[in-house]
Amino acid sequence: MADPEVTPPPADPGVASPPVVRDRLAYRVKCRLLGPPLVTEQLSHEKLGNPMALGVLASDCISSTAYGPEEMLRILVPVVGAAAFTLLMPVTGAILFVLLLLTISYRDVVSVYTRAGGSYVVARENFGPRVAQIAAVALLVDYIVTVAVQTAAGTDALISLAHLTGEGYTGIDHLKLPVTIAIVVLLMYGNLRGIREAGRAFALPAYLFMLAVALMLVVGLVRALDGGLPHADLHAAGVVPLGREHSGWLYGASLFMVLRAFANGGSSLTGLEAISNSVSVFRTPQGVNARRTLTAMSCILAVMVLGVSALAHFTHAVPYADGNPTVIAQEADIVFGDGWLGTAGLVYVQLATALILYTGANTPFTGFPFLASFVAEDRFLPRKLTRRGHRLAFSGGIISLTVVALALLLVTGANVDKLVALYAIGVFTGFTMAAAGMTAHHWRRRESAWKIWANLAASVVSALVVVIFAITKFTEGAWLVVVVFPLGVWALIRINREYREEAAALEEMTPLTDDEPRWRRHFVYVLVDVLDLATVKALRYAHELRPDQVRALHFAIDMERARRLAARWEELPGTNVPLELVECPDRRLRHAVAGLAARVTADGTTALTLLVPRRTYARPLSALLHTDSGDELAKTLQRLPNVAVTVVPFDVTVAMERMRERSRTP
Repeated sequence: MADPEVTPPPADPGVASPPVVRDRLAYRVKCRLLGPPLVTEQLSHEKLGNPMALGVLASDCISSTAYGPEEMLRILVPVVGAAAFTLLMPVTGAILFVLLLLTISYRDVVSVYTRAGGSYVVARENFGPRVAQIAAVALLVDYIVTVAVQTAAGTDALISLAHLTGEGYTGIDHLKLPVTIAIVVLLMYGNLRGIREAGRAFALPAYLFMLAVALMLVVGLVRALDGGLPHADLHAAGVVPLGREHSGWLYGASLFMVLRAFANGGSSLTGLEAISNSVSVFRTPQGVNARRTLTAMSCILAVMVLGVSALAHFTHAVPYADGNPTVIAQEADIVFGDGWLGTAGLVYVQLATALILYTGANTPFTGFPFLASFVAEDRFLPRKLTRRGHRLAFSGGIISLTVVALALLLVTGANVDKLVALYAIGVFTGFTMAAAGMTAHHWRRRESAWKIWANLAASVVSALVVVIFAITKFTEGAWLVVVVFPLGVWALIRINREYREEAAALEEMTPLTDDEPRWRRHFVYVLVDVLDLATVKALRYAHELRPDQVRALHFAIDMERARRLAARWEELPGTNVPLELVECPDRRLRHAVAGLAARVTADGTTALTLLVPRRTYARPLSALLHTDSGDELAKTLQRLPNVAVTVVPFDVTVAMERMRERSRTP
């Protein structure tokens, strides 16, 4: 909200014009950057049909195809070499089995819970608000890491295009972090201006990427049937080191490494919860339409992940140590081949990949602030996160998300492999809470047994993935999430306890023993620092309160200055309130004022109001040149039961303008 300056109306009582409200410089700058403010009635209530909803909500989910299979190969190739491309397929099959279980569970979620909130709402309704904070922390962490991973992977797609079309050109690799940071800042700016997730433009990248992968798979299949696909160079400069090859694809690969590859591949399932978080945007019947769209999205994701893994299996596209070129970029280069047509296909795939990854990074800018507002409504986060900002967006949540995501990018150097180590724990903890909540929901209602068992299976498998990821990726960064999770849950519960204790204290009513007021006397003291119009205004206000006594006090820190002030005060016409000097030799003004107030009200029947003149300035330079002690005095005296501090504002800027107008008047 703006902090306005108010110019009083003309003194002529016959003029009834309202006061002129002038906005401060900071507010004017905000309007220039973000546009004019929106009113609440302008909130969008657009409902989406299934095809449009699929395009808008699936970006985060299907875009993980661009890095999920590659993350599996990063674990397997250094262990078993070329045999990793054979082992990749059964690991992919295991991930698709998890996808099947989660799809069944989330179809159930969107059928029962049609309000936005996803696993948080499910956990809250079935396990209570405290346990639901596990889901809250999981989703908040998921949103934060999603921004970092998606933007970093999108920049990798663009750099990979430069590598493959520029004969190994690597001159822009050093720009990865700056470009990624710039994209995050751009997304923040766009969302602060009020970009809506339901905007139709956000559906286009999803369909462009689906078409790109479909084109790549079809051309790859045709070329494979026509004579086979060439292999990538496993010994090219910069590829991850190859492990020793063995005849058996599990020979030499420990179960630990296979589990690590499975955990890394779990990043392919991120974003699956997006539809459950946005059921309210579907047309009625919302549950039915959300369930159909979720099924379609899961099927598309399954085909794309399986297809990209199969292409890696046949082309031996191997990850590079620095992430560029990416596996999917190498597949496109091999599938489309040389020539201008092949280059055009490669460019299309990479641009579509970068676009959907960046679009997927925008999804948390809607989900995170909304979730934070839900949690804040339940009093587990600061209530200011429930306030809509200048353009009706939850500005506090958007800025918080941006700051933490940028910190992650700076710490990890925008390295997707390092970021994935932070990813799946949050994602699959949310999956676990949603499935467990649905299990409890159906168990209490004694509903169909197959729903209970399906959700229980999804919950157990998701929990196992969390455990696998926490163990296998602990030293690679997962330890941070393992530490943050309990601390985050504790912090949210601690915030809630503080809110509850404050509410209990404020709601506690002390019964009145009689109808008579407790105070027999009311004194008003005006604290005087200098003699000016602000002080005169405070004195006039003091008399308007009709107290039993009015005093003007100056706490003398500098006795020479105090004597000069007293001398000027004696010359002031029109007042019968003498200025009293109170010595303050140790210069501890707040202690001196508090001591005086305590002595005056010690009998318990005297009320004291301290009036503090406050001079306000519209100009930033003027505000910097002056200090204000009113708020500090109020904080110091707030524990005294019979003392109130009132700040009497006086607009110095308005007085200056009036003086200039008088000087110009002949």
